[in-house]
Amino acid sequence: MTAVAAAPCAAHRPPALAELDARLRGGLVVSVQPVDGGPLDDDTVVARMAQAALAGGAAALRIEGARRLAVVRSALPGALLIGIVKRDLADSPVRITPFVEDVRALAEAGADIVAVDVTARPRPAPVAALLAAIRAAARAAMADASAEADALAAADAGFAIVGSTLAGYTGPPERPVPEDPDLELVRRLASRGLRVMAEGRYDTPARAAQARAAGAWAVTVGSALTRLEVATGWFAAAVRVAAAETPGKR
Repeated sequence: MTAVAAAPCAAHRPPALAELDARLRGGLVVSVQPVDGGPLDDDTVVARMAQAALAGGAAALRIEGARRLAVVRSALPGALLIGIVKRDLADSPVRITPFVEDVRALAEAGADIVAVDVTARPRPAPVAALLAAIRAAARAAMADASAEADALAAADAGFAIVGSTLAGYTGPPERPVPEDPDLELVRRLASRGLRVMAEGRYDTPARAAQARAAGAWAVTVGSALTRLEVATGWFAAAVRVAAAETPGKR
């Protein structure tokens, strides 16, 4: 991975919630997270992918890692950025922004919104502590939830945005991740009047539109747009299946 120097952006002034509503409601968020260790896993490449996403109509970008977010902030000073940090911990299944220090680093790097895992699982820092750190940094707080219960608990605690990010991803290892996104979760949360970020397996324009029709405040799309290896694999597999089902065809 190539590191590109970027100064911390502690002085960055994030928009107020009213401006977030004006800029994000009904919009697309592109999660610019290349495959770890892949050929696109490069700070400069990610910044250019982020720029391309904005040129295509994205309203905001979801960026992993404080250093990388600072690079994107430097390249795109006016962009709306949702920041996360991913960690693989030995003693907790929580991966998304698990530490208070992660929250502070993302804020200093220039995140407008900081997203954290709010699931009811063993964790290194309480959700309340993460939320307090986000508020102390004057950033908007987003809850990456797995189900209605943890999303509602986060909303009650004061998270401005609740996401369906982890729906389908927190079950036992033997339970496969569903192929379809959890539109019903989006509907239930939207019916409560929440800012709902539909996220997780919205991998076609039709599915993204369905999320908005279900009441989503905004929709995040990642792998289908920014993980070329993953999206290519979908097409390659479909072509192989079609070839196997139609022997002799040219």
